[in-house]
Amino acid sequence: MIRRAFIAFVALSVAALFSPIALAQENHVAEAITHTRAAVDAGLDGKADGVVEHAKQALEHAQAAQKEKSNRFVRAGIVHLKQAIKFGEKGNAKGGVKHAKEALAKLDHAPH
Repeated sequence: MIRRAFIAFVALSVAALFSPIALAQENHVAEAITHTRAAVDAGLDGKADGVVEHAKQALEHAQAAQKEKSNRFVRAGIVHLKQAIKFGEKGNAKGGVKHAKEALAKLDHAPH
């Protein structure tokens, strides 16, 4: 009986160690997608500063996801998020939306 309890404890401990890693990857991609959608919405409303704000938050999450596990879709999303920020900082909401949409298309293909 004690042996079974010990084995169950060890199994649960190992599962607890590895599950946050997988969940963190998924959460960062999902958060990047959520903020990228918000950047698109802000840009469609003509708010270049909103594009910048949300694209920066999306970029942070995308970079965290990329750091945890490299993925070509996340990498491509990061490139477009940087461009969305660049256009938004210049006051070009339309250009920011274009790149935010491209980032969203890439991030949607990433495992999440």
